[in-house]
Amino acid sequence: MASAQRTITIHRPVAEVFAFIANGENAPRYRSGVLDVAHVSGEGLGAIFKQGVKGPGGRRIAADYQVAAYEPNRRVAFKAIAGPVRPTGEWRLAEVADGTELTFSLNAEIGGIAKLVMGGAVQKTMDAEMGALDALKQLLESPPA
Repeated sequence: MASAQRTITIHRPVAEVFAFIANGENAPRYRSGVLDVAHVSGEGLGAIFKQGVKGPGGRRIAADYQVAAYEPNRRVAFKAIAGPVRPTGEWRLAEVADGTELTFSLNAEIGGIAKLVMGGAVQKTMDAEMGALDALKQLLESPPA
């Protein structure tokens, strides 16, 4: 299994951080591997987003997902419903004295030949997603233009 987890503190109120990450259409603003995201249906739990991510050679790979857990200001989880790898992920939020503690985790079950062929690339992508939290922090803490 490929997995990654990271916790950061964002100096913004929990409600603002939650609203931003819960809206999947914000992903291209801080996740460099995301080419496009569109809300397809639903709100909160069960919402579906069509997403394209950069694959080998920069080609678009479908990575659509569905919201699997939705607890306002506390937790958002998702499961991929399209693409060659179907990770699950979760954001957990907690109020701290100077803002929001945000923990992001990703997991993907890959076995057999797929693990041999794609395992390293999948882990590298997950590690890059953890790095994207720095861009998220900078974006949310920047003064409005």
